[in-house]
Amino acid sequence: MAVMGDFKQRFSGLLNKLGNQSRLSLSSPSEEILKPITSESNVNTIKKEDEKSLEHPIEILSDDEILEAVEKDYFKDTGFDPSRHELKKIGPKLNCEEILVQSERLHRQQKVVSKKVLSQILTNQRACNEEFERIQNLQSLLRETLIICRDGRSKLNMGKQQLTTTSLGILANYRKRQLLRDLLNSLNTIKTLQRSEEHIQVLLSENRYEDAISQLLECQSAAASLRRFACVAALSGKLQDTLVMTEEQLDVALGKICEKFDETLYGQLQAAYAQLGKTQAAMDQLHMHFTSAIQNTALKVIKNFVGKSVQGAITSGKQYNELCKNVKEENFIPCLQELCTSLWRIVCSHHRVALWHQKHLLDSSSANKGTELEVSFTNEYIRQKMESMQARIWHDVQARFSTYLFSSDLASFKFDNFLQVLGLVHRLMEVGEEFCGSQSEELQKSVRLQSENYFGKYHVGCLEELRIFLENESWTHCPVKNDFSCLQLQEFRSLRGVIQNIHLHEQQKLQQSPDSSNQSQDGSSVAGGFFAKFAESGTPFDLTTFDLQEEDILANIIDEPSGYFSDDSDEDVPEELRGDFVDEGHGENTMHSSEELEVQFENCERVRFEPKKATRGTKGRSRPPQGPLLTNTTLTVLRHCGKYLQMSRLLRTVAMDVIICLTQLFQYYLYAVHTFFTSDLTVDQSSLYSIKLQATLKRINTDLIRPEKLPNSLQQISHDDKKKVPQPHISPIVNLNNAESLFGLSERVVAVESLIFLAEQLDSLRPYLEYLVRHEPRKHLVQQFYLQMVSVASDLRLPVYACISSRTLDLRSMLNMMGRVNWEIKEVSSQHSQYVDFILREMQIFSMRLEEVASHLFISKDVYDTLWEALIIVCCNTFVEGFSNAKKCATGGRALMQLDFTQFTSKLQKLTTLRPIPYKEFVEVYVKAYYLPEELLEKWIREHTQYSSKHLLTLVHCTCQNNKKTRQRLSGVIEELERLGSIK
Repeated sequence: MAVMGDFKQRFSGLLNKLGNQSRLSLSSPSEEILKPITSESNVNTIKKEDEKSLEHPIEILSDDEILEAVEKDYFKDTGFDPSRHELKKIGPKLNCEEILVQSERLHRQQKVVSKKVLSQILTNQRACNEEFERIQNLQSLLRETLIICRDGRSKLNMGKQQLTTTSLGILANYRKRQLLRDLLNSLNTIKTLQRSEEHIQVLLSENRYEDAISQLLECQSAAASLRRFACVAALSGKLQDTLVMTEEQLDVALGKICEKFDETLYGQLQAAYAQLGKTQAAMDQLHMHFTSAIQNTALKVIKNFVGKSVQGAITSGKQYNELCKNVKEENFIPCLQELCTSLWRIVCSHHRVALWHQKHLLDSSSANKGTELEVSFTNEYIRQKMESMQARIWHDVQARFSTYLFSSDLASFKFDNFLQVLGLVHRLMEVGEEFCGSQSEELQKSVRLQSENYFGKYHVGCLEELRIFLENESWTHCPVKNDFSCLQLQEFRSLRGVIQNIHLHEQQKLQQSPDSSNQSQDGSSVAGGFFAKFAESGTPFDLTTFDLQEEDILANIIDEPSGYFSDDSDEDVPEELRGDFVDEGHGENTMHSSEELEVQFENCERVRFEPKKATRGTKGRSRPPQGPLLTNTTLTVLRHCGKYLQMSRLLRTVAMDVIICLTQLFQYYLYAVHTFFTSDLTVDQSSLYSIKLQATLKRINTDLIRPEKLPNSLQQISHDDKKKVPQPHISPIVNLNNAESLFGLSERVVAVESLIFLAEQLDSLRPYLEYLVRHEPRKHLVQQFYLQMVSVASDLRLPVYACISSRTLDLRSMLNMMGRVNWEIKEVSSQHSQYVDFILREMQIFSMRLEEVASHLFISKDVYDTLWEALIIVCCNTFVEGFSNAKKCATGGRALMQLDFTQFTSKLQKLTTLRPIPYKEFVEVYVKAYYLPEELLEKWIREHTQYSSKHLLTLVHCTCQNNKKTRQRLSGVIEELERLGSIK
């Protein structure tokens, strides 16, 4: 009913807003709805209004526009008086027309509002009835609820009256028992807190930091819950002191991790700091401990090596850099090694700490401490801290070593000791690269300065030592194994793996595509990494990690058959050739007849030199060793090369300068061999020296050889000349004037072949040299060295061996005999000249002496061919020289020239296996030029500038002896070519 009354009140208030004259007095909504809409009063009212509207015509508006014109104040719920509102609008002067107009407007608005209300009522009449029914149902439910509540209260009052005083007493006693139990638990907890300190100390002594911190935090939590007890306040302070002490012990244990990493202990420490919520603070503290450990360890090592006798006076109050200066020279390397070993342990510990955190980060997703965002932030902080810590630690390590290296002068060290220093530093830089990817620029700078200072002096000493070796070298064969190579020398022990890997890589590049192999060529690093190999024991700086194998290069010399001769026994050799004495007399009285020479050449064909057959030789002779021909000086140069390459490998920043110095060793050796063994060359050199060899010798003489000072000269040596090497002089013990030994053939062969062997060894090292300087801007110098220096070593054979040829043959007698030949004969002769037999006999003697030398020295096929080539070149030059001495030459003389040379070449083929006969065209072309017509002779002269001006002038005079004008013209052409340098 209250709801119904409220509804009536609200509905009536709405109608009152429409105006006082249209207010409806409704007793109930149903009554208002059922009232007739078209009552008589309403009709009369409307009629009156229409009449008034005719008297005062107004603008005709629609209902919606009229409704929109109603003022907003009429829609207020409460506190609105429409009559007063309208009266306030009337001004102090009354205007009846305005009042009537306003009244008519209000009547129209009232009329429209009434229509709208009535239409809404009619539209929602059914819904209103349904709502009244629900209200009545709600009233009935409320009545039932009131009945249930009254019944419950009645039953509660009945239960209250039925309870007894005993039951309430039981409940009170139960509560007291619960309170006493809680008190007993609190007392037991307090007792446990008092005894917890001892248990915590036991856990700390057993390194069970996680359990200790966990128990300590539990005790603090329990003490906080028992603060109502007075005794707990003092106990809480004691627990706080224990916590502070425990954190100090954690910090001490964290400092020990720097020197020796223990995974279990470190895990306990990290778990303990995690429980304290100080993981990030622990990482900061760990950084400080590593920094302190590096400084303290380095200082401790230096103090141990300063010396006990003066330690107290020196180390007190001294800084690290001052103490380093007091380390004695004999203790420098042991101290450096100990410093490397000690700091390695610290770096290794940090590396293992980083690995532990990487593993921990992988499991961090399962952590339930803190939110996921906090765990992620902590992991990122640890990662960044470890990276920055790595860079800082390695910077501190470099600073310690740089200070130590700068504190001593290494110039007085032996080379092996200096290499050991470089080896330790190089290994340290490899550790740094694996540790944090650092190139150790600071450490490289310090060791580079020391190396440049040391190596500059060392190289000068090596060149001087090489000069002394060369000037005292006897040029005798040093027997080595057949498969000897420079890699078998002790100086190459640390390079063997690297060079072999590079050679293997080069072979794979030839067999595969360039991108098919990406393996590392530098085998200096330990497979798997230093931290993996030396994680548990040992260090990369132990001496046991270096290869100390002994070299075994010398050959076991035993008596074997000679490889110089053929399989035939010398019993089949004619007596004339087996004789120890050969008549070398000159002149017609000592000449053999042509028939005798024919027999000897036929027999000589059976015993000519067969170098490819390394089989049994002459009776009673042993085969010489067939290994590489080299000398002690060659081995010395190779040993120096090994040392130089070791320095280049250990210090890449100076590799280019060291390799340039290495090339100077080879250049000086080549220059010395040329100077020693070509000084007695008496024939024309144009056909013996290649253009590249001439340029190389000239460059070496300019860049490397110091000009000899005149005995009475006061000229001072320039600064640039001081860096050069004095001119070498051959040892007096080397005899190059003995005809029986072919004017030092053994010494010459050993010298030249040792040079070629040295070039071959350097050529085998070329891939490694190019690998060392692959990033250098001057790497083209290595290619230039091989193209201009190493490749010309074999070109030195011909001029050196030509010295033997020019002295073995009696060229003067040969020219004299050719000068006595009559070249003006008209008829063609069928008998060759006697000088041909003379030359062949000289060459036969040369062949026999060559066999004698080969009985104790292995002569290779290349040496054999070059010796004969040089001999033939000298003979051919002598032929042309002899032919050019002829003042006049007739047709028969020209035919005799061809006959003589043909006889010479045919018999020469029986003396040597060299095919084809070299330089043969030089003589044949010259002889054929005598048959050329005069008009073609000028063209021939311009095309054949290999002949001297004397040869060409003789040719012109003989062919143009009847034509003076042509002879003068061609002579002018020859002079012009000579002036231009085209001919000699």
